[in-house]
Amino acid sequence: MPILKKFTKDMPSPVPYHAQGVEVPGTKRPGQTGHYINGLFGYLDPNDPSHLNTLPQAFEAGLEYGPDRPCLGHRPLVTKSPLKFADTYVWQSYAEIDVRRRAVGSALEKLFSDGTLDVGTGELQCVGVWAPNCPEWQIVDFACNAYKKVTVSLYDTLGDDSVEYIINHAHLPVTFCTLEHIPSLLKLKGTNASVPLKYIISVDEIPAQVAKVLDSWGRSVGIQVVSFKQFEELGKQNLINPIPAQRDQVASICYTSGTTGNPKGVVITHLMMSMAVQGNLCGLDFEGGEAVLLSYLPLAHIYERLCSASTFAVAGRVGYFSGDHLRLLEDAQVLQPSFFPSVPRVLNRVYQAGMVAANAPGLKGVLFRKAMAAKVANLESGQGYKHAFWDKLVFRKLRAVLGGNVEMLVSGSAPVSREVMDFLKVAFSCAVQEGYGMTENCATCNRSYPDDHTSSGTVGPPQACNEVKLVDVPEMGYTSEDKPNPRGEVCVRGWNCFTTYYKDEVNTKKAVDEEGWVHTGDVGEIDSCGRLRIVDRVKNIMKLAQGEYVALEKIENIYSRHPLIQQLYVHGDGLQSYLIAVVVPDPIQLAAGVRAVTKKNISAKEENLESLRVYLQDPAVAEWVHRELNAHARKAGLKGFETVKRIHLSGDLFSVEAGTMTPTMKIKRKESQMKYKQELAGLYALGEPVSSAPAKM
Repeated sequence: MPILKKFTKDMPSPVPYHAQGVEVPGTKRPGQTGHYINGLFGYLDPNDPSHLNTLPQAFEAGLEYGPDRPCLGHRPLVTKSPLKFADTYVWQSYAEIDVRRRAVGSALEKLFSDGTLDVGTGELQCVGVWAPNCPEWQIVDFACNAYKKVTVSLYDTLGDDSVEYIINHAHLPVTFCTLEHIPSLLKLKGTNASVPLKYIISVDEIPAQVAKVLDSWGRSVGIQVVSFKQFEELGKQNLINPIPAQRDQVASICYTSGTTGNPKGVVITHLMMSMAVQGNLCGLDFEGGEAVLLSYLPLAHIYERLCSASTFAVAGRVGYFSGDHLRLLEDAQVLQPSFFPSVPRVLNRVYQAGMVAANAPGLKGVLFRKAMAAKVANLESGQGYKHAFWDKLVFRKLRAVLGGNVEMLVSGSAPVSREVMDFLKVAFSCAVQEGYGMTENCATCNRSYPDDHTSSGTVGPPQACNEVKLVDVPEMGYTSEDKPNPRGEVCVRGWNCFTTYYKDEVNTKKAVDEEGWVHTGDVGEIDSCGRLRIVDRVKNIMKLAQGEYVALEKIENIYSRHPLIQQLYVHGDGLQSYLIAVVVPDPIQLAAGVRAVTKKNISAKEENLESLRVYLQDPAVAEWVHRELNAHARKAGLKGFETVKRIHLSGDLFSVEAGTMTPTMKIKRKESQMKYKQELAGLYALGEPVSSAPAKM
């Protein structure tokens, strides 16, 4: 059965690729460009009855379209030791999910109405969710949407301090969470009686003996602990009809995982999220008929929630991964998704693996390189990303890695290079799009179009739900009068854009100006087709001792494209005239370097960081890595002062658990600097190399 077309909009024919984004006449002012809107679909009107206004509309349209259609699916656990999941997905239909969302929503409404759950000093009825992606997570969100409650996500990898901050800041009297998190919440309440928690609902089954302990512990600190099934039963005994949502009603408070300070709560209304979904449905189509999403990016973040909501809006289905990213490919092969949103960190690894195949010796490498060359030539000439011969002979197995049915692969959250984008289009023979957005605009700002063969390296035109402009950043040399294309800080305004951080007027004023423009902190360039290219970052810029400004994230992104890089942290000191870096190398690529430098026989079994750790201390190996990276940097166009002059090789990955990364996989600069304080000081103590050639480490 094909997707629901109620809210989608077809691409115009022919597509005016030369005018994807258009400048609105009369909007240009000194120090900024004019306002750019989508040239294919214009600027959406939320009063149009064919457009989404509230989130329940999307689910209920799918329910009406096909109540027996699969909606939410998961792979059941077969055994715990050894850990094994079923080789099929078990599905719940739209009708079955409707019954469950009504039960959960009714239970929440009863407890808030009878005073069991208090609202605190505010008027928002907030509901916490602290769990990985699973059907229950989505059911809770459906229930909140339908019963005038506000979903507040707690990141599964947040530290205790941030969890406590969000619970208190949003005044959460009730939280749905995994069994493993319940003790943390009970301890929190036990040490701080002012914490507003009154109810904890486990999304996991609670063994009978454990239930007795948790019930007793909960009562001692004033918290009721129940299972999800028990909570649904409470709702079934007190059923009421859904409460019609209003478009200006708050749907969620999404706390951003900042690299410094406490998380900021982005207040998102039904209209904001719905219009973001509506913008993403412009031009959406699936040749295979059905939208099937593999949900593995955290539902606690806005990007995955946008993807899920867009899937429900076309009556598609969502299958949840088994919870272990090491099993992600196995999940994909079982589910066979048509829609695979991802992030550059994952896609860069796919690209690097492809480059290994391209450099393979013998006939295998020859065929891969020949196939790549033929398909890239077709792509660049506008003949599309499919090739009957090479797709079957070479790329069929690569497509099978993601299940073989992927029709749309989307990259978001950070920039990805032109080379990677073109490789993905060719290798997976499907539409590959790059999107640009942030929590503050519901992960929606710009998006490239699938058949635009020159779009790689850009994030496409503005979405039809918002407008974009660039504002001069003179201290970095970016202006709206730059030639051949205007450049400046990207600002966005539209139906999908937030207007306030929850209880945080100071940060709100920093982010949103008096005209409603959200200042992103990213520097962009708008090309002749009206497409945006992200070129730099206003934040995380620093001035070196000789007066040169450097954008650390930009430099990290460029270096990270090299296959040698698994992770990278670039560091600068305002009292120094050069940059240094901590490099976590890719073990397979590093092993090749070790063989070349030391002439030692490194077996395939030793191609891991633990086995290679001893070589990370070898100055000759470090010098080889440094030389490779800086050759790449020069080729990428980095200026001399932007290149890294000294490096420290590390075998310890930056991670959320180590406190050196945010849950959205961005490096925490302050924490990383403290972790490697001694090593960084040691690199600077060596002084700047006297020539452009890498010095010995």
